[in-house]
Amino acid sequence: MKVDLAIVGAGPAGAASALGALREDPSLEVALLDRARFPRDKACGDGVAPQVIDLLESAGVRGVTDGLVPVHRLRLNRGTTEVEREMARPAWVVARTLFDQRLVTAAADAGGRVLHERVRTLRQRPGTVVLDDELEARIVIAADGAHSVVRRALGHPKGPTALALRGYAPTSGGRTGAQVIAFGSERQPSYAWSFDRGDGTANVGYGELLTARRPAPSRQQLLERLEQLLPGASAGASNWRGHPLPLSGWTGPALGAQRVLLTGDAAGLVNPMTGEGIYYAVATGLLAGRSAAESLRADGGRTAVDRYSRAVRRELARHLKHTAVAARLCLSGRVLDAGIRAAAREQRVFDDLTELGLAKGRITVPMSCALVGSMVGSLAGQPRASTHQKEQPCEY
Repeated sequence: MKVDLAIVGAGPAGAASALGALREDPSLEVALLDRARFPRDKACGDGVAPQVIDLLESAGVRGVTDGLVPVHRLRLNRGTTEVEREMARPAWVVARTLFDQRLVTAAADAGGRVLHERVRTLRQRPGTVVLDDELEARIVIAADGAHSVVRRALGHPKGPTALALRGYAPTSGGRTGAQVIAFGSERQPSYAWSFDRGDGTANVGYGELLTARRPAPSRQQLLERLEQLLPGASAGASNWRGHPLPLSGWTGPALGAQRVLLTGDAAGLVNPMTGEGIYYAVATGLLAGRSAAESLRADGGRTAVDRYSRAVRRELARHLKHTAVAARLCLSGRVLDAGIRAAAREQRVFDDLTELGLAKGRITVPMSCALVGSMVGSLAGQPRASTHQKEQPCEY
């Protein structure tokens, strides 16, 4: 079987890749290969930022959140240091069984061919890529997640990784109508979450960075740490699933080689500060699809990786540098507390912090100024701020 574009993995990154390519050139033969049949569950926090919806609508996809309840408030805390505010735009909590199904359906409606296939091998030949000695494509896009077969075939090393455990439980503990993140104090970075789905249940979980200095936590340890940070959140929970999070780092993502492009988790693109990966998956998927279509039209696919790399740099390079800096700063509990206090004092700082953690925001001057002011105030012994307290703004 021969196609113009083969996409390995039909989750958000894969579906977005198909949508990007077919919107650029509807005449392309596009195959999406996935070992699962949809709908299927996927371990995830299920949080979908409004910027993800913007990206999908730009590709012609609407109705992804139809029938769901928006979440307007975000609560962040570490111990007794806390902020809860209304977000500039509401977010959504969309179970991956539904979210991925709606996206793969949109990709199929756009002209993509969805195949139930598990890819095990990849070989590059002059002008083409062969998957499992059966499917031949002029370009391949890898959207096959944290354990990407394609990434391994290219020889790209793994970067830093976190481990998380997710379940579904009755919404409890005053966490109705909010996305709640409770940062740990013993293992940094680490946090527990409870994301209200609006139907009486919440997506709950806990994750932490894996390091060579300590063994990977067991499921029981992950559950215990979730309960320490969010007491009662796991009561009555079911459908627990663990999953790795391949975090982006200082050196930037590995984006592929020759005629193979890597997207989303397969490219090691998960926000190291928050563990958010859906925005990156959709953003890089759309960019990969468009770049592949442009290259196929211009030169038969020869410059696909170069075009894609330039597009990702334009869109995400500065943001990724800023998230790497923020993740390093969050290793310090003192800095993390100062950031939460600063967000409690100023809505603008809260909004900038949310944009940095959930989409493609940057460390802004107001955020930096407020963070420094909060740390100085803490060292001087000033009382902690609530959301009702104001401070003199710094000059910016």
